[in-house]
Amino acid sequence: MGVIRLVKSDYEMYEHIALQILVAIERDECKSMKAFYKKNKGKNPLPPDEIKGFPFINDEEFDSLKIDFDHPAKYKIRDLKKVKG
Repeated sequence: MGVIRLVKSDYEMYEHIALQILVAIERDECKSMKAFYKKNKGKNPLPPDEIKGFPFINDEEFDSLKIDFDHPAKYKIRDLKKVKG
């Protein structure tokens, strides 16, 4: 029997709380997000630092979501929440 390996994506999925959309963030950028939360732990309100991400859009042909690489945008880190899964 063969071994099935889990192939990780180059992106992590986050939900933008204010806009109610899903955003794909590169794994390398996620490291800077972790450093942001570590640096600003316990501060209220959090600083308005931003990170580059790609929104998810509806693909009508396949009736599913896909990452829109044509329209990268800047999102405030404090508005992003990681989607578990």
